[in-house]
Amino acid sequence: MATLDLSLDAVSLTAALVDIESVSRDEAEIADAVEAALRPLPHLEVVRHGHTIVARTDLGRGERVVIAGHLDTVPVNDNLPSRLEGGVLHGLGTCDMKGGDAVILRLAATVPEPVRDVTYILYEAEEIEATHNGLRLLAEARPDLMAADFAILMEPSNASVEAGCQGTLRVEVRTTGERAHSARSWRGVNAIHRAAEVLDRITAVEPRRPVIDGLEYREGLNAVAISGGVAGNVVPDECVVTVNYRFAPDRSEAEAEAFVRELFAGYDVRLTDTSPGALPGLELPAAKAFVEAVGGQVAPKFGWTDVARFTALGVPAVNFGPGDPLYAHKQDEHVPVEHIERCERQLRAWLTGRPAAGPESGHESGHESGERNA
Repeated sequence: MATLDLSLDAVSLTAALVDIESVSRDEAEIADAVEAALRPLPHLEVVRHGHTIVARTDLGRGERVVIAGHLDTVPVNDNLPSRLEGGVLHGLGTCDMKGGDAVILRLAATVPEPVRDVTYILYEAEEIEATHNGLRLLAEARPDLMAADFAILMEPSNASVEAGCQGTLRVEVRTTGERAHSARSWRGVNAIHRAAEVLDRITAVEPRRPVIDGLEYREGLNAVAISGGVAGNVVPDECVVTVNYRFAPDRSEAEAEAFVRELFAGYDVRLTDTSPGALPGLELPAAKAFVEAVGGQVAPKFGWTDVARFTALGVPAVNFGPGDPLYAHKQDEHVPVEHIERCERQLRAWLTGRPAAGPESGHESGHESGERNA
């Protein structure tokens, strides 16, 4: 069984988490390790739900915050184990989002008396269909564990605040035809050829770029898969184009679905997955205070994150985590050491009410040279 040493610095702890393979639906080992590391800490109440671990302080503070991160990754792509080179940690999950998870674990272990009560959540199955999402399952079974005045999702955001998130939905657009021998193709109707019109409709769309709370969101509509064909000598009678629509948070799921169905009018359209977006909510006091505490810079979140789940529960939430989201899911996924250390310093200062200290010279030099605790 894998073990985690929470006395390690956050960068070394990130590497340890990365080296525990945890592709979605295979998080048992990493969840066991997280639970075993957190349970001995006397200042935390630890609850497990499936492969989701919740650790909470209960100090009677006037405010409660949630700091959350998912434990799963996309499939391995010849990018394990981790390696540290020139102040950058490489490997599957370094950016999305085990750097953030390591910060969560370090704070949970080393801030026993925060100025606000904290609920730390490390959860399963964020990278796949919403039905498996650990936060969704927790909200259904134990909504009390997600109650808070404010929430921070440690999704990669270049160690700065990204507000709100896009909604996402997927549909299957089906074309039909008539089978025939390919040597006598005029006797049939080619369903794959009919899919060309579906693709033309997609590429003709000018993506919306609405400005919300001063932040410009950019929508995206893309064919992400296509399937069809019977045999090498048969004109196919069916083709399915899978389309992903990333919609700005000023549109509801129902509005987004209506837009897609109207776009593909005349075709068989089947909705397969949908999750709502989240408005930035920057006017809320808790969000304003956090943004000011970590530097005041805010960008829109391109992509869907679980801030939407907290927003649906009435909890304002932002994204704030180490790593450039452009490297999430890529083979060369990586995270700068400086991002991990900065996020930890700023969150520690916010939770303790003390000014953020500068980088620790011992850690900086060791990580720059490619060394880390083992």
